[in-house]
Amino acid sequence: QVQLVESGGGLVQAGGSLRLSCTASTHTFSMYNMAWFRRAPDGVRVFVASIDRSGGKTYFADSVSGRFFISRDQARNTVYLQMNSLKPEDTAVYHCAASSFTTSRSPNAYDYWGQGTQVTVSS
Repeated sequence: QVQLVESGGGLVQAGGSLRLSCTASTHTFSMYNMAWFRRAPDGVRVFVASIDRSGGKTYFADSVSGRFFISRDQARNTVYLQMNSLKPEDTAVYHCAASSFTTSRSPNAYDYWGQGTQVTVSS
């Protein structure tokens, strides 16, 4: 079982930046592909970004490409989401997720989820 805990959310003005962190409670963190999803008020989880086990490959939703960056620190069992040039439409609860097998854009492909951290972008 892997527990994921997100942090770093908050309220920011449009154009600002935030860095989200997700720390995993496992000694095999390097065996997991990691991803960030966001959940809008309608409850649907939408893919934001993912990173493979080694950190060598990253993937982004079109809506955040060029503004958001995903990285991981194997020694700290942590994955980060650097969010720049934030827009009001980025407002959501952000969840990190882990999978042993894939960096898929589908939330159904991930085995473990964190509780989420709220990001609110004011205009």
